[in-house]
Amino acid sequence: MRKVTCFLVFLFLMPLFGAMNVSAEADIGLEETGITMVALRNDSLDLNQDGDIDAVRVVVILNSTTPSTLVDVRLIANHNDREVVVSTTIEIVGQTNASLTYDAWSRGTHELVLGFYDMNGVEISTIDLPTYEMVPAKQIPMLSLQFTGQSNLQTGSSCEINRMFVDETGPLYGALGTLTFTGAPFIVLDNATSIDCSSWPAGEYSLRETYRNELGQTAEASLNLTIENRPAPTFDLVVTGDGLTTDRSCLVAIQPTNSNEDFTPYAKEWDVSTTSVITEGGVYDCSALPAGVHLVVLKVTNLENIASTQAVNIVRLPAAELTIEEQEALPSKSFGEDTSTEDVGWYTITVLGLIVAIVVFILLVRIREDDELLTLPELGPAPQILNDGSPDSEGLPTIVDDEGQLWRKHPDGTLDWWDSTYNIWQRW
Repeated sequence: MRKVTCFLVFLFLMPLFGAMNVSAEADIGLEETGITMVALRNDSLDLNQDGDIDAVRVVVILNSTTPSTLVDVRLIANHNDREVVVSTTIEIVGQTNASLTYDAWSRGTHELVLGFYDMNGVEISTIDLPTYEMVPAKQIPMLSLQFTGQSNLQTGSSCEINRMFVDETGPLYGALGTLTFTGAPFIVLDNATSIDCSSWPAGEYSLRETYRNELGQTAEASLNLTIENRPAPTFDLVVTGDGLTTDRSCLVAIQPTNSNEDFTPYAKEWDVSTTSVITEGGVYDCSALPAGVHLVVLKVTNLENIASTQAVNIVRLPAAELTIEEQEALPSKSFGEDTSTEDVGWYTITVLGLIVAIVVFILLVRIREDDELLTLPELGPAPQILNDGSPDSEGLPTIVDDEGQLWRKHPDGTLDWWDSTYNIWQRW
């Protein structure tokens, strides 16, 4: 009766698991360890429904004569001289089933083998399964570098690079690879999904990222960036109150010439020639400046430490009503015919004139008495040339050497050379 029951169960499972592909050697190997294979089924799958086989599911039903048996079931696939293993460990208590699914990781022929191993990794038995032509459905390694920012980048401009990476096959079989990112001026971590390039210095960048997993699959992405140096801030100074009296308000404000440039984060320093205080801000209150001419200088420094300077002269007139302290602080002012003057002493001028005349007379007398001062200095020997301008050899024989130098010879054999600079004979 027990044999009939097992046979009925087997007939019931046949439509579910297909015909067994079990060799005699495989049955013997399993039976030696007390394991009996009840059924084996392998089905090809089209997970993405593109008409191509992309996965194989293997289901095996095992029975053990011992109360509890642990066995490692492995689905081994060979493709392009690479071996990929999908495994599961099951405890066989009575009749137990195991299911393993192999996903193709590359297009081509995949050879499948079902293996059984004990807990020490010793092979118990293997069964050859059919060979399949497969096309992967899972995402092969893919890299992407996406730039976010304006087209004409300048130093400090908003700039971001998003990194996208997908590898569904490598992690599936424990065949992870390594990412390599090159071309950036600073170190980029492998787990950084976003790169902030707004702080990069000016230059041309050729970014490249590569990936290779242990299955031999590769991916590559590249991106070219050009960052220009940001120019110095350009602005004008708008003055209100120039040429007005000190009791009127006075303001100097910055006005950017480029409406697209934000001056808010820039450093602004005001320097006034008549004061020692340096103030900051976008507007300078010049109402407190005293009467006079003041040079107001504004220095603006952007976030890249590039500075530019503008200056303006401000004239402040004295108010109608001034205190004594304010009047004393005012610069000299002419009131025309009403300007008060002080008389100059004519006697003092006469005395000073006489003193100067006497001093000059004494100096002239002393110079006349000094013969050395009246004698002209020596100007050197007189030129020794004839009326026609040629050198006067004084009857001595002359000769011209190979270099064009004129010489004359004395009776005692000594020589003179003609110095054309001073037109005289020089002793050799």
